[in-house]
Amino acid sequence: MDLFDYMRETNMKKGESPLAKRLRPTSLDEVVGQEHILGKDKLLYRVIQADKLSSIILYGPPGTGKTTLAMVIANTTSAVFKELNATTAGKKDIEAVVKESKDNLGMYGKKTILFVDEIHRFNKAQQDYLLPFVEDGTVILIGATTENPYFEVNSALISRSSIFQLKPLSKENIKTLIRRAVTDTEKGMGSYDAEITEEAVDFLADMSEGDARHALNAVELGILSTERNPETGKIVIDLPVAEECIQRRSIRYDKDGDNHYDIISAFIKSMRGSDPDAAVYYLAKMLYAGESVTFIARRIMICASEDVGNADPQAIQVATACAQAVERVGMPEAQIILAQAATYVACAPKSNAVVNAIFDAMQAVKEVGNCQVPVYLRDAHYSGAEKLGNVGYKYAHDYENHYVEQQYLPDQLVGRTFYKPGNLGYEKRIQDWFHLIKKEK
Repeated sequence: MDLFDYMRETNMKKGESPLAKRLRPTSLDEVVGQEHILGKDKLLYRVIQADKLSSIILYGPPGTGKTTLAMVIANTTSAVFKELNATTAGKKDIEAVVKESKDNLGMYGKKTILFVDEIHRFNKAQQDYLLPFVEDGTVILIGATTENPYFEVNSALISRSSIFQLKPLSKENIKTLIRRAVTDTEKGMGSYDAEITEEAVDFLADMSEGDARHALNAVELGILSTERNPETGKIVIDLPVAEECIQRRSIRYDKDGDNHYDIISAFIKSMRGSDPDAAVYYLAKMLYAGESVTFIARRIMICASEDVGNADPQAIQVATACAQAVERVGMPEAQIILAQAATYVACAPKSNAVVNAIFDAMQAVKEVGNCQVPVYLRDAHYSGAEKLGNVGYKYAHDYENHYVEQQYLPDQLVGRTFYKPGNLGYEKRIQDWFHLIKKEK
């Protein structure tokens, strides 16, 4: 170690490293969030505690604790722990780790855990090189990635690893970390004698969108850049300071209050009312306030079916593709995908015929009760069906226009109409088709 390395490590220990790094837990009990994989009754928690870890891949958005979890494992395992970052490491770096791993196993009987951050950055050749050493146990791999590993990681590595998905931290998780950062005198900012208002905590937890690093960076910036109150001598992180540190202005949008429901209601009604400008405005307001992109995408899907329906069957496809895309892409790009889907649904021809159809049909089920299916519509593939009269069904494709007059509804409901297509968009074509085939008959 040269003088510069020594000074760097010394300064790190004195608290010069970023708050998010200093505050990383060193044991499983200090980890906040990810209870679905790190609860005390969960497999990953048990194998880490027992030091029986096999190769794993940690997959999740930035700031959810992938590197943190790897560091916890480093602090609890008896194995040699090595770390590579796939954005900078080359094949020679991997070869050096593998050689050292073989030496440790051969001479000391010690296993080696290799943590590869951003593993999706390794090219195919680099991943292929690792494969046999993961397979024979020379190294135990911990891969961390923000990308879907099933698309970005060698399928052979995937098959030899357990995949654990880390989720964005909840608002309460982020609040816990913010308070810990402000008060912890050993690893946090407690020695600065600062305090943070609940309003600021709530705002930062909202704006971080599940990314702990984002929230902690804002807290650190706020404490280091805010002058002490001349009367109390304390550094106070209030809402205006929090807004400045995270470069977002607080707007009135309580996710648990009435305003939340007012905005989402206005968003849906704007799409239903065919006003793409209003729809994209309310979308922007929700996104600015930190609303969940998956929640917004679900509302667009519902509107596409409830308010557009078969007037434009493509709308539900666009909305569904949007919902899948925003989960894979995340913010900030997800806002573009959501805007495309919202404006498409807003501009589409409208019909609620499918809503009326299912509601009327449900009402008929309640009113009429247990109706019998016409005999010739019953399953005729089992032995003895003919003896029960399961004959007489007219196969529609045997007739002109693939249509034949036939009773499909139960006797008690003959003549009832549930689906009444409108006269806009594709439903006009459905309506015309029904008129054509019935007129010909």
